[in-house]
Amino acid sequence: MNQSGDSTTDHQGPARSGKLSRRRLLQVGGGLTAVTLGSFGGLPLVYAADEHDPLGTWPAGSSGDTIHLSATVPLTGTYGLQGADELKGWELAVEHMNTNHELMKAIAPKIDNGVLGKKVALVSADSVAHPNDALQEQQNFITNEKTILMVGSTSSAVAVALNKFAQREKVLYMAGISGSNDTTGKDCVRYGFRQGFYGEMAANSIAPVLLNAFGKDRKMAFMTPDYTYGHTTTESTERHLKEDGGWTTVTNQVSPLGTQDFSQYLTNIANSGAEFLINVNWGRDAVLSSQQAKQFGLLPKMTLVLPYQIPFFAPEAGVDISEGVFAATDFWWTLAEDEKYPLAKLFVDSFHEKYGYRPEWGAENAYMSFAHWARMVTEAGSFYPVDVIKQFEKEETIPSVVGDVHYRAGDHQCVRPVFVVRGKAKADMRNDEDYWEIVERVEGDKALQAPDFFGCDLGPYT
Repeated sequence: MNQSGDSTTDHQGPARSGKLSRRRLLQVGGGLTAVTLGSFGGLPLVYAADEHDPLGTWPAGSSGDTIHLSATVPLTGTYGLQGADELKGWELAVEHMNTNHELMKAIAPKIDNGVLGKKVALVSADSVAHPNDALQEQQNFITNEKTILMVGSTSSAVAVALNKFAQREKVLYMAGISGSNDTTGKDCVRYGFRQGFYGEMAANSIAPVLLNAFGKDRKMAFMTPDYTYGHTTTESTERHLKEDGGWTTVTNQVSPLGTQDFSQYLTNIANSGAEFLINVNWGRDAVLSSQQAKQFGLLPKMTLVLPYQIPFFAPEAGVDISEGVFAATDFWWTLAEDEKYPLAKLFVDSFHEKYGYRPEWGAENAYMSFAHWARMVTEAGSFYPVDVIKQFEKEETIPSVVGDVHYRAGDHQCVRPVFVVRGKAKADMRNDEDYWEIVERVEGDKALQAPDFFGCDLGPYT
């Protein structure tokens, strides 16, 4: 476990002004009612009366000088590289909340060297992408730090488990990377939110690009990891390509998470007559399976597609594999070069300065999740979880690094664009991180299904 915050700022917060501060009198935060008793020095004298019963970690988690946010994220194992990138995004967001960075102020303008007068700290642990490990660590954080916001997943199996845990514990949860339709579908909860894109959004975005590039009535083979992300993303991609373009699935090879040797699956694909290899595997599994597909001679004979793009795929698998590959993604750093995305430039520049590389979409998703939470808390003027949930459910327009977005009240999914990218040839790369070109921006309302399409029922507030 580790803990991070901003070590360079005054953790006592801004100097007291000597004037009577209504916010300090109501320092538990938004869950109190001000009752005027008279006046003092021309200012109303107020008494703070509690209007809410304790709920989750409220009010204990926000009663001190510091509030804690907790992340359970894979730092080792199949998804370790992607998890570490996410963690950097959360760390940077916490630093920006505590220092009034201009990017965070643009998204959550009411932050003030912290959130509602509190410094923000992040505690984190390695989940190894295992639901039981993630649940145990989050329980420890709730018990010991009274954490008021849980984040992290990178595996949708973890996201679904933490959704249920958040609803039970009445502590807010933002999923981080989670590609399963179920996270804001049949397994949605009132206390859970997702900023990033997922299988259905990816499929709905990339299918028209594939049909335009390659035409109708093609044969495809899927490689699918055996859990909720893999099955739902394959289902969505297959459905869109079949219904809109008459593509046919000749085989779907399902493998366990963490597979090292894909030879049996690739042999079946080699004998299937497929023209396209649609690889839904993720993280290290995607890299290994694609590299082995090349060794088996399937690539470039078949056309590789990554319907839900993997951060770091190109440098890990190799540009000879990623070249020409279509993929749907949440964010790509070259948006910072487009004047239409000034917040993307602030994010990329700030991240690059701190960490020495340009951010992948895991870090972007993590940063934006925290920034949106900070906005909702400060707009609600409250840490009381129901107040924050209802602020999200107002569906107000929120700035982000990919333009204006909002959260749907019906399933707590962020309505945001999806970008389709294509892998560059090495000769076309302008620098050693210029792996992809953006070929399509698909608006969120076009990429999303109806809120109840996958059976979402958010459940109660309390």
